[in-house]
Amino acid sequence: MKNFLISFLGALAGIWFSLFLAVIGIFIVIAAAMASSGGNTTVNVSNNSVLCVDLSGTIYDRAPKIDIREAIRGGGLEKNAQVLADITGAVTAAASDDRIEGIVMNCSGVSAGIAQLTAIIEALKDFKKNAPEKWIYAYADAYTQGDYYVASVADSVFINPVGMVEISGLSLSSLYYKRLLDKLGVDMQVVKVGTYKSAVEPYLLDKMSDPAREQAQLFLKNIWNDICTTIADARGVTVADVNKWADDFVFTKDASTYKDLKIVDGLLYRHEFDRKIADLTGCDKIKDIKTITTAQYAKVADTGKVGSGKGANIAVLYATGEITDNSGNGIVASELVPEILELAEDNDIDGLIMYVNSPGGSAFASEQIWEALEQYKKLTGNPFYVSMADYAASGGYYISCGADRIFAQPVTLTGSIGIFGMIPDFSGLVNDKIGIGVSTVTTNANSNFPTILEPMTEAQKTSMQAYVNRGYELFTSRCAEGRGMSQDSIKAIGEGRVWDGTEALKLGLVDELGGLDTALAAMARQLNVESYTVHSYPVAKDKWYDLLLEAGIEDIKAAIMRQELGEMCSLYDAIRQVKGMSVLQCRMEFTKVNL
Repeated sequence: MKNFLISFLGALAGIWFSLFLAVIGIFIVIAAAMASSGGNTTVNVSNNSVLCVDLSGTIYDRAPKIDIREAIRGGGLEKNAQVLADITGAVTAAASDDRIEGIVMNCSGVSAGIAQLTAIIEALKDFKKNAPEKWIYAYADAYTQGDYYVASVADSVFINPVGMVEISGLSLSSLYYKRLLDKLGVDMQVVKVGTYKSAVEPYLLDKMSDPAREQAQLFLKNIWNDICTTIADARGVTVADVNKWADDFVFTKDASTYKDLKIVDGLLYRHEFDRKIADLTGCDKIKDIKTITTAQYAKVADTGKVGSGKGANIAVLYATGEITDNSGNGIVASELVPEILELAEDNDIDGLIMYVNSPGGSAFASEQIWEALEQYKKLTGNPFYVSMADYAASGGYYISCGADRIFAQPVTLTGSIGIFGMIPDFSGLVNDKIGIGVSTVTTNANSNFPTILEPMTEAQKTSMQAYVNRGYELFTSRCAEGRGMSQDSIKAIGEGRVWDGTEALKLGLVDELGGLDTALAAMARQLNVESYTVHSYPVAKDKWYDLLLEAGIEDIKAAIMRQELGEMCSLYDAIRQVKGMSVLQCRMEFTKVNL
């Protein structure tokens, strides 16, 4: 016994000592990080500078939450990751900065939503309008379709003599799991409202339904037409010409034909293009060209201020990602609702714009966010606008519908006013495939509901359908109230149908076409000010040690789990997502339009 006690106490002391060292180590690392970040590198903008718009890597609406594991290692966002507001803000500010001679767009495979790219295009067009004496040049060894969409508005577009331009049109593809689920013995039990509510179709069908195909064909056609019009206007050709480029596999053609087709203005090797920029900026040598990135310039140009910035304070609240109740990396109601109510108590804020980029999610969470925004309007009397990005559909539209004015890009996917519930039945897999029997004892008819081990009874299906119907009635009533329309009118354009921004404007689901800058300008007019300052919320924590201090055990455990799973991480995330879903969902199907 004596030896056991000595061994036990020794082990316990070892554990405590290890924990003590770990805690001390963390504090040392945090202190070192704080010290190293204390002196920010000063960015100087020289005369005859060139603003570089880098169209490569991922563009985010806001800087995403830094991964804890990568943060501890000293890492952060992936290489070339950028924030949309830095790009658009820098381009806008550069127009009135005499130190900036022009803009160079370096194109090498941008990863961004179509609405994000459209916002950059709008900023570039404003730059040309407000600073006609300045220039915009674009260069690439090979233009992806997304790259070229933005680059087309440049004054001159250049390409490597052996490069290529990808123009092929739009497409979307969906995976359907019905036959797989049948083989596994899994039945997805679905209750829904909305003929076009196709988010559940992958689990019920083995191919796209006619209504889903109908809506996809319409919004794809409208979005592509808007893209073609932008390119055609910029390049001095017709929409028919752009469609011919797409139909003729232009990316397979020799680059020497691009100039004749007016796709580009010239063929240059990179050093020849750099020499041209050197000449434009009065530099004898290429290495003397003074360049500044949009991220660097956004910091020194104070892009949050318009004019003197003293006229009004406008809050921009970012609501991006899937809508959940209490956890997740997207729109978390338990976090966003207090943020909205705190903004309502801030007397310095004169107006609120919510930037929405969401396919929806939890119906309950959407209602809580909608109600908090109603409280904001009631308590402050301030104007409340919504600016829609790539998606503001289903729950994303739910939280938007109460705004005084809604702004959407022509390429925005919105609407999808519908609701569904989905409960998987694994009894076929468990009983028939694996051979496990299940026995249940209950006190009441529905004591074990919901369960994945037994199918729903007819009574349960009827009750669940009534539950979903009630949710749809609430959803459509919120939309009707917010849009000043009858509930029947909302239902007529609802049914879970997804609309592009152009159609949504015709139907009265949005008020005006344009991005966040358009919404800000409109709010400034309503506030009767020419100068204003933009304040972004939630306030971003860009220091990794702040994130480490607020990180919980679950965050760290999930990060470690993802690292161990490697390629299987996506399956782990999907299981966690389904597990955390609330019963009722206001969610559009996963729709990635391939640009």
